[in-house]
Amino acid sequence: MFEEYDVIVVGAGHAGCEAAAAAATMGSSVLLVTMNMHTIAQMSCNPAMGGVAKGQIVREIDALGGQSGIVSDKTMIQFRMLNLSKGPAMWSPRCQSDRVMFAQEWRNILENNPNVDFWQDTVKEVIIQDGKACGVTTSLGIEIKSKAVVLTNGTFLNGLIHIGEKNFGGGRTGEKSATGITEQLVNLGFESGRMKTGTPPRVDGRSLDYSKMEEQPGDENPGKFSYTNTTPLAKQRSCWITYTNSEVHDLLRTGFEKSPMFSGRIRGIGPRYCPSVEDKINRFADKDRHQIFVEPEGWDTVEVYVNGFSTSLPEDVQYAALRKIPGFEKAKMFRPGYAIEYDYFPPTQLKSTLETHLISNLFFAGQINGTTGYEEAACQGLMAGINAHRNVYDLDPFILKRSEAYIGVLIDDLINKGTEEPYRMFTSRAEYRTLLRQDNADIRLTEKGYEIGLASQERLANVHIKKQQVEEIIRVLSTTKVAPEDINSTLETIGTALLKEKTTLSQLLKRPQISIEQLTTGNPEIANLFVSYLPDSVQQAEINLKYDSYIEKEMLLVEKMNKLENLGIIDNFNYDVVTSLSYEGRDKLKRIRPATIGQASRISGVSPSDISVLMLFIGR
Repeated sequence: MFEEYDVIVVGAGHAGCEAAAAAATMGSSVLLVTMNMHTIAQMSCNPAMGGVAKGQIVREIDALGGQSGIVSDKTMIQFRMLNLSKGPAMWSPRCQSDRVMFAQEWRNILENNPNVDFWQDTVKEVIIQDGKACGVTTSLGIEIKSKAVVLTNGTFLNGLIHIGEKNFGGGRTGEKSATGITEQLVNLGFESGRMKTGTPPRVDGRSLDYSKMEEQPGDENPGKFSYTNTTPLAKQRSCWITYTNSEVHDLLRTGFEKSPMFSGRIRGIGPRYCPSVEDKINRFADKDRHQIFVEPEGWDTVEVYVNGFSTSLPEDVQYAALRKIPGFEKAKMFRPGYAIEYDYFPPTQLKSTLETHLISNLFFAGQINGTTGYEEAACQGLMAGINAHRNVYDLDPFILKRSEAYIGVLIDDLINKGTEEPYRMFTSRAEYRTLLRQDNADIRLTEKGYEIGLASQERLANVHIKKQQVEEIIRVLSTTKVAPEDINSTLETIGTALLKEKTTLSQLLKRPQISIEQLTTGNPEIANLFVSYLPDSVQQAEINLKYDSYIEKEMLLVEKMNKLENLGIIDNFNYDVVTSLSYEGRDKLKRIRPATIGQASRISGVSPSDISVLMLFIGR
């Protein structure tokens, strides 16, 4: 009935979709197995993509040739660039998405790829022979062979949904959980754990009074995620902000004794940075209000997502408390919020490629690795799909360094430090964040994507044009001088020191108060210098000039770290013979088996003295 596939991807969430699309685009025959063909790329939680650090990840996925940025652009209903008041390393794109359109667009992309086949079923176990993954067995008892398997099970592994004192099996509301895989992998020697996440109630937007809320419109000139020719938004839908109050908190407290989180019925650890509303009012009892973001779910629906009100309290308590929020006095609830706990596998059991140490050709991506968030899942799926394909065709692994991408930071953190709570990406996790900006992801990564057969020739050509234009613009800015009489009126308006002699535009741009846009406004001669260049190229040149000293410092740090990254450690290195290693260091090194000294230096529990001993032992 089935041919042997190159790659089988289990699960069709954000990780599974990117994995399947990447492997198939590069030439592998792919089977995507999902429990429900109608929930491919379902946005299980809030209908949004991007945000602080997450937006950088979406742009990196796009730069490599992935699809999340394109899907986001085609289905967004609002776009905002966050953190514009800070430096460009912190700028982060975010969009509000149309939930239904997002899933449909992803399905269209996958169905239009001739190398992707689909099968609606539940996978019960992975077929393993001689220590290698070589297929799956489904709940129908069908064995399907493949050369590699990518598990992207999300919250479905032994998923348990909690609402108050009620609990029932499920991967998300209305869908059953998946059993069998955890038990099989644990029997094979894998370590597993439990995590928890939650979601808020959904309400009828027609029942809300928006006059009592603060409007949060999109950007006046909306941007986009993809470096391709996707069309920017012409119209947008607003989001809204309101707040909880002491009355809301008091009502929520009446349900605490029935809370599965406080009663101990939930064993899984929840996300620190996206706590439930009951957790917030318990942990921050001194705060008399918390922010609520009111987010529309699409263009053609009245359903609204109540961001900031995730809860697993009884539904009657949720409803009563919800109606005490300003603007929600007459709210009608579509469905209550709930918590879900599920199995995950500590990611220290993975290689840098996301292949498991124990079983060859078996890859994990997404929440199975202890992460939270669509973007974190999607980038892992992309990397797992790439490396599954490369394994099948005996190609070198594709690994991104911490200095090359947020994706590299995320995977490096997971495999070396592990996580005991749902891992979420932040800009603070990246030590080279001035280099890893959202505006230069294409320059950093598209050539790499092209070399592995994922990014198109057209994408590469666009990057070459951008690089050339950036160099030209910097040259123009560095050689064009302006006289005081031509620019001082503009400088006075901006509120910065006036010129006393001719100065190059590049010197003016070093001032933190001044931008190219300000210099060109009301100065047609300066504006004419940039008319032939792409806006992205102009922005890139400005950032490179303005922050060149910071960029240079980070590049020097990267050079130092790369010296350690280039010191390889053989796969079967016997750490037991290095008697001077600390007990904890030896234990961690034996379990994680780092590929380089650089990777070893970032493992939690491996001390600098352990690294010195190791380097001496291997003759470095």
